[in-house]
Amino acid sequence: MDEHGASSSRKRRSLYHNLGGGHFADVMFWKNKKESGTILAVFTLIWFLFEVVEYPFITFICQILLVSIFIFLIWSYIGSSQLIHREPPSINDLKISESTWRFLFNKINWFIIKLYDISSGKDFRLLVLAVVSLWILSVVGNYFSSLTLLYIVFVALETIPMLYELYEEELNYAASKSGRDMKKLFNDFNSKVINKIPKANAKTRRHM
Repeated sequence: MDEHGASSSRKRRSLYHNLGGGHFADVMFWKNKKESGTILAVFTLIWFLFEVVEYPFITFICQILLVSIFIFLIWSYIGSSQLIHREPPSINDLKISESTWRFLFNKINWFIIKLYDISSGKDFRLLVLAVVSLWILSVVGNYFSSLTLLYIVFVALETIPMLYELYEEELNYAASKSGRDMKKLFNDFNSKVINKIPKANAKTRRHM
């Protein structure tokens, strides 16, 4: 049991680090449920507005900016008239911090390095998995819009790691059982079909 627990812990750490670790992996593993739920709700709202309601993107951006301008204008006026005891945010509060940009660039660099590492062929199994996954996505992309496809990928990223962590033992057992069944089917096919195909001996091949 101790060995099984240690193995499960190593697998969780491996999956966590394969997602880059840090804040991104925390969101994917729902370490902070409030933050992960908020991000999922925002993405769902954006997808609903643009795909279901078919809200124009430019109209949406302009209206968001207009609402923001009016909110800051009214807030500044009320704040200067001492009607409320809360000052409007300063320009420094609205600027995107350097740490945020650094985080984004680090994730882009991590993706580039990961892509290069996969392309090098050091891990052939991972290379095949990446090629097959990209091919499947390219086929699926013919039947969905880009936004819907991105939303499906995002929901999968936000749910699959969490579900795997919750049902790791059941999923590992099912995968192991499926692997054994496939191996058994292959051995049966090999013994009943492949091995019964007549093979030319050395003399026959030389005469040919």
